[in-house]
Amino acid sequence: CGDGDAETGKLYHTFRGHATEIVCLSFDPHGRLVATGSMDNTAKLWDVETGKEVHTLLGHTAEIVSLNFNTSGNTIITGSFDHTVKIWDVRSGSCINTLNGHHGEISSTEFNYEGNNCISGSIDRTCKIWDVASGRCIQTLRGHNDEILDVGYNATGNKLVTASADGTSRVYNSMTGACQAILIGHEGEISKVCFNPQGSKILTASSDKTARLWDVDTGDLIQILEGHTDEIFSCAFNYEGDTIITGSKDNTCRIWKC
Repeated sequence: CGDGDAETGKLYHTFRGHATEIVCLSFDPHGRLVATGSMDNTAKLWDVETGKEVHTLLGHTAEIVSLNFNTSGNTIITGSFDHTVKIWDVRSGSCINTLNGHHGEISSTEFNYEGNNCISGSIDRTCKIWDVASGRCIQTLRGHNDEILDVGYNATGNKLVTASADGTSRVYNSMTGACQAILIGHEGEISKVCFNPQGSKILTASSDKTARLWDVDTGDLIQILEGHTDEIFSCAFNYEGDTIITGSKDNTCRIWKC
């Protein structure tokens, strides 16, 4: 492990322990732990201050491609190519629940704000809403005609959004499971989707080289962000929601004002 800090850009720690590439990671809400998910079928928890491994989360039988902490930081969710989602206790590193029901690889996962529910998207073209405590599937959301590549909750957890290889995103009421809007306009698959912090807008990133901004309530297109010369794989809002960043296969990131 090396030492340093973010202000100077000096290396602080190097986490070594996974057998193959790391494909997803996340800080816990308190900034004390980092979780990493790997193609070696494991997730690991690391202490940020010491750089030491805290737990190895064992149980998946295929690659882990998604992981998220809940807002309190005491639980973590992992999604795997083994078609399952697992809920883990952060303190002990033990598996609390295995969520079975998808018929294809998991692409994305997320907790709602309260942490009592979580969602998972799959290449089986469905998004599922789960009760974290019991592991029971509450809703199965259908409508996409190709793989679901990303899912996300808004800040209050009453709405969720899906992104699909069919080139559309769908906005659902997370309480009823009703589809409230279909975001149509991209000319390629949508690989990433997110709400702004206020929950009034949705941002999508697509292989058609554009990112698009949408009105949550009406589903209307607000703005097309054009300029990348290849597929856009990632997008995010800043904390205030007035700035967007996109990352592309063209080897560039772009900052946009919205």
